[in-house]
Amino acid sequence: MLPVIMAGGSGSRLWPLSRSHYPKQFLPLISEQTMLQETASRLLDSEFQPPLIICGEEHRFTVAEQMRASALDHSGIILEPAGRNTAPAIALAALQASQNDPDALLLVLAADHAIQNTDAFIAAVHQATPLAQQGKLVTFGIIPDHANTGYGYIRSGAVIGDGFAVAEFVEKPDQETAQSYLDSGDYSWNSGIFLLPAKRYLEELQQHAPKILKHCQMAMNQSQVDSDFIRPDSNAFLLCPEDSIDYAVMEKTQDAAVIPMDCGWSDVGSWTALWDISPKDDQGNILKGDTIAIDTHNCFVQSDSKLVTSIGVENLIIVESDDAIMVAHQNQVQKVKEVVAKLKHAKRNEAHFHRKVYRPWGYYDSIDQGHRFQVKRIVVKPGAQLSLQMHHHRAEHWIVVKGTAEVTKGDQTFLVTENESTYIPLGIKHRLKNPGSIPLEIVEVQSGSYLGEDDIQRFDDHYGRD
Repeated sequence: MLPVIMAGGSGSRLWPLSRSHYPKQFLPLISEQTMLQETASRLLDSEFQPPLIICGEEHRFTVAEQMRASALDHSGIILEPAGRNTAPAIALAALQASQNDPDALLLVLAADHAIQNTDAFIAAVHQATPLAQQGKLVTFGIIPDHANTGYGYIRSGAVIGDGFAVAEFVEKPDQETAQSYLDSGDYSWNSGIFLLPAKRYLEELQQHAPKILKHCQMAMNQSQVDSDFIRPDSNAFLLCPEDSIDYAVMEKTQDAAVIPMDCGWSDVGSWTALWDISPKDDQGNILKGDTIAIDTHNCFVQSDSKLVTSIGVENLIIVESDDAIMVAHQNQVQKVKEVVAKLKHAKRNEAHFHRKVYRPWGYYDSIDQGHRFQVKRIVVKPGAQLSLQMHHHRAEHWIVVKGTAEVTKGDQTFLVTENESTYIPLGIKHRLKNPGSIPLEIVEVQSGSYLGEDDIQRFDDHYGRD
């Protein structure tokens, strides 16, 4: 069985912690592990192959680094040239898996879901396996414990083996309808987890969504392999229609089956969903980071960089990140997406980037900025290096505060050690490398007429970036 972890998506409903360039699947929301690491760790069983991971180009190094950091193996990382929803993403995985095993079973999972009872999850997969081996396309229905209006539902039909035929997929209902679903006992929440025979899934695509299959086949036939990364052909894939597996296949096939699952599942799709599944204190609060709560009840309060205090409040979500603060009533958190939309419309970086931005070589943290200057703290991993680059609008001063830097400036290459500095004039090719065995930390002071990240002309890059 080959797990397929879908690690795309922007997670905008968990802003300000989740942002498009570092979304929720890469954040430690439930434990010290990130959501991706938790998902992969559930699959450390001899019956599972190392997972095949699907993500966007911009997240490739984050995925690879998080798997490496947790000593988690994988079967490759497929890089989608652009998001086209779940049906094409799973098609890429099915085509890749079929090259090695025509009878492969794909366990399709989202990287950003929480599962509190791993044993129950594995048991449900075992329960579904005979159906998948018989050619059924199996989805897992979460046994509901309340009338939730935020999930789609699945109505179970006739008994098939240890599961049921899918009688109907239902869109998110209103409260009254959701209650009727709960009372009937015939409905489960649509988890978005599937167990699919790769060959059967491709056959169903051929029948119900042939354009998706055609362009995915073209993209994979012309794909390139670069270290851990499998790169489908961009031109072919961009012609692929956008559709979900539910609409493209599961609602149309005659072979859909559902297995009930009770494993403490949540899609962590909002701040209230995270509040629901997190342990609380005696006042019903979840307090993370540097916080003081007085006469505070049923609140989620998280601080990343500053002291956050709350007094005489209840049912609030208060989240402080390094560059933004969000305060919302628990029954209004669905409007967080409206905040993100306004930020995007205003072309503000807070919609996409954190103050701390991760790169394949390490990260930088924008400490301060003003008119014609910006200050960054840069951390470079041992053995890593930035690209050979040039800026047209800014000069840079580098001060080494920890470790040793190997600096390329024009035709010169030299070492700069702790408490030493160097100056990079505007228009000069330069590169920063960490030749040591400990992280290199420098303070960079930029000055010039334009300080945007797009003022980078790369001449050579170890990580294959443009």
